[in-house]
Amino acid sequence: MNVRKRLLMSPPVILALGFIVLITSGSCLLKLPGATFDNITWMQAAFTATSAVTVTGLSIVDTANFTRFGQLVIAFLIQFGGLGFMTFAVLAFFSLQRRLNIPSQMIAREAFAETSFGNIFDTAKAVMMISLTVESIGFVALTMAFWPHMSSQEAIYHGFFYTISAFNNAGFALTADSLAPYVSYASINIIITALIITGGLGFLVIKDLAEHRSWRKISVNTKMVLVATTLLNIIAFILFWLLERHNPETLGQLGLGDQIIAAWFQAITPRTAGFNTIPIDQLTDASSLLTMFLMFIGGGSLSTASGIKLGTFVILILTTLAFLRQRNHVTVFERRIPERQVRKALALISITMILIFLSVFILAVIEPNHSLEDVLFEVVSALSTVGLSRGLTSELSPAGEVVIMFMMFAGRVGPLTLAYLIAMPKATRISYPETNVLVG
Repeated sequence: MNVRKRLLMSPPVILALGFIVLITSGSCLLKLPGATFDNITWMQAAFTATSAVTVTGLSIVDTANFTRFGQLVIAFLIQFGGLGFMTFAVLAFFSLQRRLNIPSQMIAREAFAETSFGNIFDTAKAVMMISLTVESIGFVALTMAFWPHMSSQEAIYHGFFYTISAFNNAGFALTADSLAPYVSYASINIIITALIITGGLGFLVIKDLAEHRSWRKISVNTKMVLVATTLLNIIAFILFWLLERHNPETLGQLGLGDQIIAAWFQAITPRTAGFNTIPIDQLTDASSLLTMFLMFIGGGSLSTASGIKLGTFVILILTTLAFLRQRNHVTVFERRIPERQVRKALALISITMILIFLSVFILAVIEPNHSLEDVLFEVVSALSTVGLSRGLTSELSPAGEVVIMFMMFAGRVGPLTLAYLIAMPKATRISYPETNVLVG
């Protein structure tokens, strides 16, 4: 088999092509006359479809400009992009009683981060069942929460759309100011943040909790994700409240109870949902930096969230501590992390940082009228598929829109590609003598 044919059959290429097909199909549907109230360009349709499939939420067209049909298309793209088209593909294969061949198994294995071919179908089934269960509960809860504020039909529609958008960490809202009108509604804020957290934990974590229901029996990965999620959420909540409580443009205009609700929502949404109940462009510089940090980390592996992922972040911290303490191995919960996983985490962080630098540099050149802070914020938001914006996206030139589209796509597909490349190393028998290189 020649190099070109092997490349075209490789899992990362096929996975990327799957997302491209979704984006292309979504663009065509959104360009239909019945999808919008005002006509949109092909670039606007493609940008919206890309943002939906990559579950980002950045937009250059107000979602309110789309008709019910257009909004349902967006919800459909979010659902497929969030759960991954491989989930549906694998289930479709098995429902037709067909056996996946070896190349297809490799693609599915990389999509689900599974090391065993035998677990692929069980994982796909678990993803589907967990999603339907959580979204069904969220739909009922959100519908009841919206019911007092609008008609029953509107409450049902809002419950449906926001459940899909929140659980898949997409951040698409039905109004231009996101969820700002509901900043003081505790029930809506709590339900949406619960959906965001659940979707961001990772399907394997939820499956592990459902099967074992005991701290001693759950896996080390599940423990690590739960502890890291809890600590990050609590610390971010406290910091946001301290930093913004006197800001008259954000929390300063609210009572203490509403401040707590808004601070909690703002602590959860950067990883990586993209909703907001307070103006993002009015945050203090410290809060903006904290938001970018949370967006960069993201959620758990095999979740609807992106970013470098919690596991990668934890491994980076533990590796640093192990070096400072002069320990030979990186450990977590009295278990040693394989050296290969450490290298994988470092490689992922390095590639992510390079992508951010290159994108910021390009946008700084082609969008000279915007501040570097706004550019950096938008790039991190796009690559982490968050969707929070300081207003830059809607003011970008066509070239700038292409850069952001690429970053959204890379943020959703890139980690899968990297995982495949690392998981399929080229063996070599060559051994070189050791040398010392100055570091630091």
